[in-house]
This record gives sequence, C-alpha cells and structure tokens, in this order.
Amino acid sequence: MTLSRRSLLAGLGCLSFLPQVVSASRAGQGAGDAISPRVVALDWSSAETLIMLGLPPVGIVRIPDYKAWVVEPALPAGVVDVGLRLEPNLEVMQQLAPDLIVIAPGLETVRARLEQVAPTVSLTIYGTGQEAFPAAVAETRRLGTLVGCSTEAEDYLARAARQIDRARDRLRGYDGRPVHVVNFLDDRHVRVFGTTSLWQHALGRLGLRNAWTGDSGPWGSVTVGIERLLSDPEARLVHVAPAPEGVVARLRTSPLWRHLPAIADGRMVGLPAVFPFGAVPCTVRFADCLSLALGGGADKSSTTEGRGA
Repeated sequence: MTLSRRSLLAGLGCLSFLPQVVSASRAGQGAGDAISPRVVALDWSSAETLIMLGLPPVGIVRIPDYKAWVVEPALPAGVVDVGLRLEPNLEVMQQLAPDLIVIAPGLETVRARLEQVAPTVSLTIYGTGQEAFPAAVAETRRLGTLVGCSTEAEDYLARAARQIDRARDRLRGYDGRPVHVVNFLDDRHVRVFGTTSLWQHALGRLGLRNAWTGDSGPWGSVTVGIERLLSDPEARLVHVAPAPEGVVARLRTSPLWRHLPAIADGRMVGLPAVFPFGAVPCTVRFADCLSLALGGGADKSSTTEGRGA
C-alpha cells in the first residue's frame, strides 16, 4: 500500500484523513512494505519536532542557519535545503515529492503556491500573546496526529519532562538569584526574554525567577537598550549564543556595559546556541545548557560569539 498524492489531495478538506492513511501504509503486508510520510518543514520548530518523533523531514529551510541556531537535534544525513523561509524553492520541493508541508503562520501568504506541491498545514506556537510552551506541547501532539505518530509524540513529551526535571536536580545548590536571559544584538542592545517566551517554562521548572517583568511581545522577547538590564541589579545575566560577529569584543570596551552590576560583579554566564523561537526540543536544550552553566559554577563569566540573527 502506498501514500498517493491523489489520496492526500482528497484529504485537503479534512487533514485528519492523513493519519489513517499513514497508519494503514505502515501496517502494509510486512515490515518491508511499511512507509512513512515525506514531510517538508518550512519552519525549524516543526523540523526539530519531527526529528524527535522519529520522522525527520525530507527538506527544511536554511540548513546552515539551522545548524548554527538550533544545533540539536542534529539533522540526519540526506535532509535537503529547500531555500529561504519566505521564498522556498518550489522546484526542489516538487522533486522531493512531499506528502505534507508544514509551515508557520508567517507563511500563509505563500500557502496557495505551496498547496500546488502538497497538502499544507500551519502550526502556531507564537503570536498569541500567551506563554509559548503550552502551545508548543499542543502543536507537538497535533503534528504527531497528522503524521501518524501520536504515540511517539506522547512518549517524547514524557521524556522531555523527565529531562527538564534532571536539569533541575543540578541546581539544588543554586543561590536563588533571578536571571536576565538575553541574546546580544549589538554593543548597545539585547533581545531579552520575558514571561511569554518559550524559555519561561524552563525557568519555572528549574526553580528560577525571570528578572525581566516588562512586556515580552507576541514572540516572547523585546529589544531593549542594555541600560534596561539595571531593572534588577541583583540578577545574574545569561547570554545565549550566537551573537553577531565582534559584538562581545565591543561590549568589553563599553563603559556602560562594564558598570552593569552583573558584569562588574562577575555574574554573567554564556550558553551555547539555543534557538529561542522553536518548540519543545529547544526548551529542553535550554534547560540542559542553563542548568549545566549555573550548576557548574554560576559566577564564572564566559563569552560565545557566532552568527547574527
């Protein structure tokens, strides 16, 4: 039994048809006959989720940037780069013969073109003004249902929760200081993450207080001048890579930067690259990296440079 394009197009009006087709195709006549749907993911949150469900996408956008920003889960060999997020290469996508295309809401403007290639669904995590993590969990389940991996989705969510709990165990001796979590943008501005960010859930589960209590926008972050980090002078500063080239070096020469209490007192830690606008896998990676940094010596400062946003 095969997944035909005709069958999938017939299911456009009711995409709940897809998991039944997938389940039937997996049953087959035997192990050798089982197939999995071919999915192109035009946003990294769905790409990383599919990998963790054991169904890596056949194509994603901007592979070099995925490797620089998302890092984990690593892309399996053979995943094809289909171009830019807002301008995917339709010819390459057609050659991949996907059974399903997954997009974020920002791609609705090109949805009609994508539908000419394969049935297209949009997963929504950001833009609601609510905390992102519950939406990420809901969309993990929804994506699992669409591709016939509901059991795998539940298993993964349970593993993710256990991994965050293990990360919390590393912080039993933490001194209780709140944290400002930022991306460096230039030598005068940072992107600071607030209560609607994906990482807010990780902070709460780790027993940490977010020092940023201001607005955090529909994507969970706002751009502010570095002087705004004075809002809580007792906070520890956590900067997450990557940063635009040369920013860290320029910050070291900034009088304002050097006089921030967190810098003057050696209360800054640096994390490796973690994508702030992803899904559950990025939350787990953030919790792991943060607990290792704070649990392994919270007052040691580090700097990490990388690609800019």
